[in-house]
Formats: sequence, structure tokens, C-alpha cells
Amino acid sequence: MTETATFSGFTPKAATFFRQLAKNNNKGWFEAHRTEYEADVLAPTRAFVLALGERLQKLAPGVIADPRANRSLFRINRDARFTTDKSPYKTHLGLWLWEGPRARMENSGFYFHLEPPEIYLGVGMYHFPDELLPAFRQDVVHPVHGAALADAVRALEKKGYEVGGQHYKRVPRGFDPQHPNAALLLYAGMYAGWGGKIPPEFYSAKLLDFCIRHYKAVLPLHQWLAAFVERQS
Repeated sequence: MTETATFSGFTPKAATFFRQLAKNNNKGWFEAHRTEYEADVLAPTRAFVLALGERLQKLAPGVIADPRANRSLFRINRDARFTTDKSPYKTHLGLWLWEGPRARMENSGFYFHLEPPEIYLGVGMYHFPDELLPAFRQDVVHPVHGAALADAVRALEKKGYEVGGQHYKRVPRGFDPQHPNAALLLYAGMYAGWGGKIPPEFYSAKLLDFCIRHYKAVLPLHQWLAAFVERQS
């Protein structure tokens, strides 16, 4: 990260934009309000990504914070080619700051999601690449790596954080259903985080502290996953 920016919080106009977009999800309305989108959403978002990246370097030294579309900013345009919902725009803001040697979405990272009236903060990997899933399963049953993951998951759940990514209903063939970590073999991705109503901190620079507090609490899962990906590189 070579750019710097001062982040002083989002204004209520950012949340208002997405509320209105949800009611007017069409190209005509969006183009008529593009100026508001760029001023009230994109400008503070880019400053937020840079400022958050600087803060996250203390927790994840290799974190990448790139305030461009298809980097740390998910595009607002939807890919409607393979869905019956042809709405052209996403009605939420998604941000991704990642750490690791693989392509951006093939590493563990830090996620921020705004979808008024709520936000979500999480870490992890939403979906394991096909070539990494077998290695993940082997690590789950590994006496050292598997025990460390199980400990991290239990600690997060004890703190009240939800661990997501469970996909399968049965333990994969070739693995012992009675293994102490068998439940972790049901995951096709693994992430943990916090979701709730937009907090007052959203409207000030204190949002950075708010995010770091939650990211730090779920950091052990990110660290385990980042080390896992690194071992496969």
C-alpha cells in the first residue's frame, strides 16, 4: 500500500443510497444517481480500505488493501447471466482485504459487508478452491494442525462468534466419522464473524477501532487458514 487517505467515517447518505437502490434497482435510476454513489459511497470506501489496511498490518503483516474494483472492492454490478434475478446491481457494499500467495479469493482475508440496516465483519475463506479441499481435510485430521483448528473454532464459538462454511451432510468417504474433528470435515469453506445493526461508529473514524476489535477476536481462524494456504504453495 503506497496510497494514504484519511478516513473520518461514512455519512448517513451511504446507507441511504443502498436503501434507495434496493427500491430502484435499474440502470436508469443508478445512472441518475451515479454522482451520489461516487461521492457518498466510493470516496469514503476507498479511504476506509486504505486506513483499515494500515491498521490490519499489525495483525496480518502481509494483508493487501487495494481500493480498486475487483480488488478490495467488489463490483456493484451483478453477474446475472446464470440467475433468474436480472437486477443489474448489488444492494450492498462488499470489501475484501486478503493475505496470502494465491489469487485474491483463494486466500484467507478480512471481509466487510454493508447492507442497510446491518453490517457484517468476518475473516476466513468463503469457499475452498477445489484443489485445496483435499488438503484441508487432511489437515483437519492431522494430529497437530487439526487440533489447532478445533481449538480455534471452539474458542470463537465460546466468544459468541458464528463459524460458517458447513456444506456437507456426511463425512467424506475415506475419513473416520468417529474422528474427534469429524464435524470439521463437513466444511467446504470456513469463516467466522459478527453481524448486527449499523453501529454509531459507522459514522466516524471510530469504525476502524470497531472493525479491528472484531477482527482481532476472530484472528486465530484467519491465522490458521493463512498458514494452511501457505503450506500448500
